[in-house]
Amino acid sequence: MALSFCSLASGSSGNCQLVASETTRLLVDAGMSGKYIKTSLDNIDVRIETINGILLTHEHADHISGLGVLMRRYKMPLYVTEKTWEAVKPKIGAVDPSLLHVYEEIDNIEIGDIRIQSAKITHDAVDPRCYAFINENTKIGIATDLGTISDEVIEKFKDCDLLMIESNHDIEMLKTGSYPMVLKRRILSEFGHLSNEDAGFIAKEIIGYGVTKHILLAHLSKENNFPDLAYETVRGILEENMIIPGKDIVLDLTYRDKVGKLYKIMK
Repeated sequence: MALSFCSLASGSSGNCQLVASETTRLLVDAGMSGKYIKTSLDNIDVRIETINGILLTHEHADHISGLGVLMRRYKMPLYVTEKTWEAVKPKIGAVDPSLLHVYEEIDNIEIGDIRIQSAKITHDAVDPRCYAFINENTKIGIATDLGTISDEVIEKFKDCDLLMIESNHDIEMLKTGSYPMVLKRRILSEFGHLSNEDAGFIAKEIIGYGVTKHILLAHLSKENNFPDLAYETVRGILEENMIIPGKDIVLDLTYRDKVGKLYKIMK
């Protein structure tokens, strides 16, 4: 069987990811406009009307700004935890209650032929999650806005074929940049975002389990990172550990304002 993945957008200006099997198509987050999401799906030959559901990592605006439009215009079902729904509900306008699937926990639920696992993370939201998607023996993971590296995240994603991992900032760029000190402290704390070095460490740990062959770097900061810097930092950490991108694994980037590569993982 197979799973496909495409990042439609990843960054502080908006987030939306596509995970699909042969019969089921899911969005993770809807932090771009409905128009942008529809156009992005059109560009990879996916009709927006065929999306079977949306999952949310958390309630921040860059993850939900297009949610109300998608639910009202395209009747997309929403799969969400109780705490996150309570935080999201006042922000998106009225939606059809029949589209809501609210859970205390989202873990090992099934949507079509895709099974979904989640791991709790420490980002500064009411009930933040990262997700893994399984179709028979194929698994894709999405892990952004992590806040900190945890054993639970490593355990949840160690057998992913493809992992999208946060590589938000270069530490020195953040420390010397123009952000106010309170924001710098928040980003560097366990409630904020992972650095390029953190992403390299997680990638090295995950790849060490022998399953993962695709690492995609995500949620890069516009002000405190550069795509080439994120890539080279992670590549350097992997090569120090005898993991060679382009030979042993695929290392790639996602983008804040454009669609990334469409990956199809078959086993």
